Order: sequence, then C-alpha cells, then structure tokens
Amino acid sequence: MIADSRRTLLKTASGLLLAAALPGAAWAADRPKEVRLDYATYSPTSLVLKHSGWAEAAFKAQGIEVRWVLSTGSARALEYLNSGGIDFASTAGLASVLSRANGNPVKAVYVYSRPEWTALVVPKDSPVRTIGDLKGKKIAAAPGTDAYLFLLRALHTQGLTKADIQHVSLPHADGRAALEQRRVDAWGGLDPLMAASQLEAGSRILYRNVDFNTYGFLNTSEAFAQRYPDTVRQVIGLYERARLWLLADPQAAAELLSQEAKVSLPVAKLQLSRNDFSRPVIGAEQAKALKAAAPILSQEKLIKAGVSADGVVDALIDPSFARAVIR
Repeated sequence: MIADSRRTLLKTASGLLLAAALPGAAWAADRPKEVRLDYATYSPTSLVLKHSGWAEAAFKAQGIEVRWVLSTGSARALEYLNSGGIDFASTAGLASVLSRANGNPVKAVYVYSRPEWTALVVPKDSPVRTIGDLKGKKIAAAPGTDAYLFLLRALHTQGLTKADIQHVSLPHADGRAALEQRRVDAWGGLDPLMAASQLEAGSRILYRNVDFNTYGFLNTSEAFAQRYPDTVRQVIGLYERARLWLLADPQAAAELLSQEAKVSLPVAKLQLSRNDFSRPVIGAEQAKALKAAAPILSQEKLIKAGVSADGVVDALIDPSFARAVIR
C-alpha cells in the first residue's frame, strides 16, 4: 500500500542522506517563496521524491512551500517551465536541446536516468516488419518529445523523412490507445505506457536503439539558476537522495512506481529494467551524445537555419550544480 511504501522508503533512506538535502543545511538568504517541481511516470526518481515528503521537509525549515505538477511528456514539461508554471522540468535531453535552440533559456543541471524509454511499436499482428515498411503509414508520436525525435532518427536510418509518413500528433497515452485500436500503424512509444502495451496488448517493438534514446534531464530556467543557485543545488541533493533510495531497494521502487503510475508490478519492473540510474552528473558524456543527435533537428527543419546545434548543447548543459553536490 502507498502508506506502507512511504514508511519503507523513509526507513530505507536513513543511511543515504546527503547534506545538500537536509533541512539543517545552510543556504543563501535569497530564496524563492515557493519551489515548483514536476513529477512524471517516465522519471521514477521524481516519483520517489514526490512520495517521500523529503522536499517538503527540507524546504519547510526555510519557509519555502513546495508544489508538485504532473508532466505527461517532455514537451508539456518544457511548456510549463518556459511559461513560468514550474521551476524544474523532467525531460529527454534532445527535447531540451530543441527548446533551447528555439529561444527558450533552459538549463540542464542533472541526469535523473539514462533510459531506453522509447522505441517504435506496432500491433502484435502487424505486417510491418522493417522501418522501410513504414513509408506512407500512419505513425503516432507526441511532437517535441524523445519519442518523436526517435521516430525521425529511425526513419533517417533508411533514407526516409517525416514527409514519407503520415505523422499523427497525439499525446503519449492517446498514441498508445490509437495503436491498440488500430487507428495508426505504428507508435513512438514511451514507458511506462510502452511497457504496458507490450505486456497487456502484445504490442511488438519494431525498432529499438538505445543510442537514439537521449538522457533524462532535470532542467531549470537560466533566470532561476542565476537567482537561486543554492536552491538548485538543494533540489539536486534531494534528487540524489531519491536516486540512492531507488538503487538500494529496487523491489520497493517497482512497487512505488506501480502505485504512482497505476500500472501493474510487471510493467513497473520492465520499465525500471530499461533505466540506468548510475550516472547522475551531467557533463561531457551527455554533451557528446546530444551533439551526435542534434543534426536531426536541422535536417527536419525543427530549428532555424544557421543555429549552431553544438553551441546550443554547450549553452544548455551546466554541470556546476551537480558537481557541487555529488561527490
């Protein structure tokens, strides 16, 4: 039950505390009145943090309120961040690059996971067997997300572009429904919905490529990072506390994900098995991967001509906050 898992979470985490996450830590006088954090089923770490109450306890000592907002995908999370609705957004790395390239002052400060959370999925009895078979077909994917960018990169492996398919713009959950109802021929899936579709509807992965899945980034805005750097570090410390708890008790983590995401335990375990939580410090590794992936944004005319993708990546990634917290 949720109450039991919360007690287990608090007990298990007792030896995993970080100074940056403790209520007694010393912080600068300039503090926000409220910290607005998003949570997402594609970010198990965020679910652990939301469920634990650690953020509320840590910030209460400073007179800061905590508010949680559900993000249903990278595009929605970035929309909330860029409109000022949240201060921290959980997204895929390439989605953050796209947002930054289009003029939004996003800063990526932490890696909440290295996932294989997206792939191209077809119904279990689909005659589609290769990427080439998708030419002219209806494919659902949520624009501005890793699933959408994965689709474009997959098409490019066979010399195809978006113009060669019928793209159906749908949120992730609606994309799953459209696939299972045979209203589309394929879907750019996202966990846990993708895992649930595999296990519950027999949906088949047509194409997977872990290198086309970009990292899970925790982002903030440039303005927030500049004004409240200590708060950014404290949030990273809290995320670290959640990450270490998740690694220490994967069974409890799966049970929590199952409850919070309203999926079966097997689905939660499959999702977690496709995530690597071992490398939280953002930096050169992520920059290299994103620079290799970024050309798709120019090729598909998702960013303005003349924008330097490499420059955007360099401006996006800021390792200083995580390095100050994670030893």
